[in-house]
Amino acid sequence: MTNHYEAIIVGSGFGGSVMAYELAKAGMKVCILERGKAYPPGSFPRSPREVARNFWDPSKRLYGMFDIWSFRKSEAIVASGLGGGSLIYANVLIRKPSEWFNRELSDGTNVPWPVTYELLEPHYNEVEKMLCGQKFPLNRLPKKMTKKARAFASASIKVGLKTYQPLLAVTFANKGEPPRIGAPIHSLDTNLHNAPRETCRLCGECDFGCNYGSKNTLDFNYLSAAKRLGVDIKTMAEVRSFSPIEDDDSIVGYKVSFVQHDLNDKNPSSNLKLNSFTCDNLILAAGTLGTNYLLLKNHQFFPRISHKLGSGYSTNGDLLSFAIQCRDVQNQSKKPKILDPSCGPVITTTAEVKFSSGKGGHIQDAGYPEFLSWLVEVSNIRGNLFRIFRFIFNRIFHWLHNDPRSEIDAEISRLLGSARLSSTSLPLLAMGCDKANGQVRLRKSLYRFGVFLDIDWDKKSSSECFDTLSKTCKEVVKEMGGTFVKNPLNRFFKRIITVHPLGGCSMGMDINQGVVASNGEVFNYKNLYIADGSIMPAAVGTNPSLTIAAMSRHIAMGIIQQHMKLSEQEREH
Repeated sequence: MTNHYEAIIVGSGFGGSVMAYELAKAGMKVCILERGKAYPPGSFPRSPREVARNFWDPSKRLYGMFDIWSFRKSEAIVASGLGGGSLIYANVLIRKPSEWFNRELSDGTNVPWPVTYELLEPHYNEVEKMLCGQKFPLNRLPKKMTKKARAFASASIKVGLKTYQPLLAVTFANKGEPPRIGAPIHSLDTNLHNAPRETCRLCGECDFGCNYGSKNTLDFNYLSAAKRLGVDIKTMAEVRSFSPIEDDDSIVGYKVSFVQHDLNDKNPSSNLKLNSFTCDNLILAAGTLGTNYLLLKNHQFFPRISHKLGSGYSTNGDLLSFAIQCRDVQNQSKKPKILDPSCGPVITTTAEVKFSSGKGGHIQDAGYPEFLSWLVEVSNIRGNLFRIFRFIFNRIFHWLHNDPRSEIDAEISRLLGSARLSSTSLPLLAMGCDKANGQVRLRKSLYRFGVFLDIDWDKKSSSECFDTLSKTCKEVVKEMGGTFVKNPLNRFFKRIITVHPLGGCSMGMDINQGVVASNGEVFNYKNLYIADGSIMPAAVGTNPSLTIAAMSRHIAMGIIQQHMKLSEQEREH
């Protein structure tokens, strides 16, 4: 059967891409179904017209990269595209601390995760090698290019935090060479885009997609290697349903139905023809929101699934705040502290935070593209109006008095201003171990046909996490000589924006504790696996991408072992 595979993987993020490569390396016939499109270097939108359509809603013929969800008490931002979340994440590769591998139950007791740090350690090692992580070369670049990193690290140390440069999935230098900006990246293997790449240009555009190929996104490593091994990668293939194939009341495989989007097709996505593939092993890796949505929507085909489906949702303690108009507080000079947040990768430095409960979190500096600095300056209406009126008044005065001075460069420079607001301000990103007590469900809309994902989650029960992170960020900002400002959604509406949604299909010791076992297999459904952030039993407490990838590799090893065992049995017969 040409449409039958030994493994079908839904999604190509940190779970799906790692899984595909490992299974293919073991000789299995594998297919990836990715709903989004491929993004080779140079294809990430930058113009206002392109960015306005860079969102995911096929019903409105939007096939872009950003998929933004708004729930009752939180927002979530995820990605759609070949490479999943790696396209828009901030490149950080941090392992979950070993002492945090436990979770708090509803009765207040702590139980260990079904997997340990020791079990994941070899997988952490292999993923780090594959993603070619490098540390930000703080001491090998001119100081003018490392201002925000140095300022954040110095302030964090002053408030008693341990800081370090984490591994980043970014190529700053070719192997054996010093860091060079925009140098060609040397590679013996071609990537699936067959496109040239350059070392990091320090442009701060990581979260918007790297147009220079400097980010070691999954399409440049795991997915390229998987394709060379024969993995069938289908983009714009959105899975709609899946169900078990049974023979004498035993599951012998799975049927997966999907639609093939076409950028040139004018028909509504609801009218697209369903295609169907079958497989021996089905691995859901559509991300926390995607996997929960698919399982809840297809719940009728899985009546024996754990009643824990949808429970244990976490925002990973994500908290966004800002340091505004920092000044040099040394010697009480009060001079503007130039940070240049657009120079460098988005994140360069991490500071560890400890909670009284024994767990903790991390705070990181954040950069953004240069075009956002222009938007910040344009938004400063009061300062802009003053400079504009002064420029116009001076020009009229000179014209009326027939002033012979014809060079007006200094006046134009004053018109543009000092750009202090954008150059002395910095976003701060924080993550921590919040309570994984949210509930994911489906709800019908009163205004639109169909059912939609809904999450009931409240940050009140995680007050220790968010209060500690907020308090620490405020202390760091004070040491930077800036004004601490909360994310407006959090400040005025008590809403959290998460870019790391986790849980809903949590891993548990048994079916009463979770949806999947420690090997990633769904309880009561043989050869149905989940390998993404949805299986995290609790918050990771730091950037979760590396842990998700390590967990996926752990699950892949179990699938491979089972596959080899079955193959051996078939040979014996």
